[in-house]
Amino acid sequence: MKKIEIESLSDLPKVADAVLGELHGRSVVLFRGPMGAGKTTLISRIAAALGAQDTVTSPTFALVNQYEGEGGRRIYHFDFYRINTLEEALDLGYEEYFYSGDLCLVEWPEKIEPLLPDDAVTVTITVGEDEERGFVIE
Repeated sequence: MKKIEIESLSDLPKVADAVLGELHGRSVVLFRGPMGAGKTTLISRIAAALGAQDTVTSPTFALVNQYEGEGGRRIYHFDFYRINTLEEALDLGYEEYFYSGDLCLVEWPEKIEPLLPDDAVTVTITVGEDEERGFVIE
C-alpha cells in the first residue's frame, strides 16, 4: 500500500507515476472517491504518462473510451456511474476488456463490484481543502 498527499492538482503526475508503478503485471485499476474528487483528471495524467495524445474525458454516457498510448498500447477508460444493473456491464462485454491484458481504468467500480477481478489495483481518493487530495494505492 502506498499513500500520497498532494496540495495541488499540478502534483497529479507524481500520483499517476505511483499508480503505474504499482501495477506489477496487473491491468485493471479501480478509482474510488466522491463526485468531483478528480478521478477523471488523474486518469488523464495516467494516459498522458503512457504517451496518449487523446483528450481524456469521462465516458459517462458511452461507458468506455479508448485511448492509444506509446507503441499502440490500448488504454480503456470506464465510467459506470450511470449504470443501474450488472447486466449493463455484461452487455458491454466488460470481461473482454478486463481480461485482455490492456490497461483498464475504472471509475465508479462499486456499481459492478461482483464483476471486478480480484487482483485489481485500487486507488482511493479523499478530498481535502481546495486542491488537497489524499491517495491510497493498494
